[in-house]
Amino acid sequence: MIYYKTKEEIELIRLSSLLVAKTHAEMAKLIQPGITSKQLDVRAEEFIRDNGGVPAFKGYRGFPATLCVSPEDEVVHGIPNDKPVLEGTILSIDCGVLMNGFYGDSAYTFAVGEISNEKKKLLRITKESLLKGIENAVEGKRLGDISFAVQLCAERNGYGVVRELVGHGVGKKLHEEPEVANYGKQGSGIVLKEGLVIAVEPMINMGRKDVKHLNDGWTIKTKDGLPSAHFEHTVAVGKEKVDILSSFEFIEIELRKRNIEVI
Repeated sequence: MIYYKTKEEIELIRLSSLLVAKTHAEMAKLIQPGITSKQLDVRAEEFIRDNGGVPAFKGYRGFPATLCVSPEDEVVHGIPNDKPVLEGTILSIDCGVLMNGFYGDSAYTFAVGEISNEKKKLLRITKESLLKGIENAVEGKRLGDISFAVQLCAERNGYGVVRELVGHGVGKKLHEEPEVANYGKQGSGIVLKEGLVIAVEPMINMGRKDVKHLNDGWTIKTKDGLPSAHFEHTVAVGKEKVDILSSFEFIEIELRKRNIEVI
């Protein structure tokens, strides 16, 4: 059953989503060659709790950390560890927060040091596919219009769109109905109505769409070993245009302060 939110509830989800955005901005201050994902995770938990939130992922279905940190060919759900991150790596970070009874959820893929032009293009197109998808989160459109737009943007650039992992509704639970696939048919699925809050999260592979699950029970990698990128916004369906509740602005301000290229 789909739970439509009131304006007041959407504002609470916005507050949670903005704390996620500011947590990502803290990561943007720290990410550099030699940092470990465990160090990022410790800082993220500290920052979320200091600002009145609770890490949404820690303990969720047994997940052991605040962040999912997924380098290179890890698509999602990477578990933070003590291995230094190398120059030239792309690092997908997914973060969720619970605050005032409502969740926020967002992901961003960072460049660690100087990355290749091929990886820059993957990041740019994955972010673009997210924005193309959420343009369709307006009343009267259908859920499949979001999915179709994401898929079209990624595949016309020769990339693989992960099928096994999807976006989702967000609210009093981290994962609510409906599921939001990153592939689909235009004009299919439920009719979108004001008050629907969803996380749209393209997971786009440089190579084929196929993925594999590791034995740790969480980490998902590309089958062909090529890099994958992940960007995610929590959004509310609007009458005439989408209301983006999370933000990349805080992240990109910090990157620019460090003279790091915003892709």
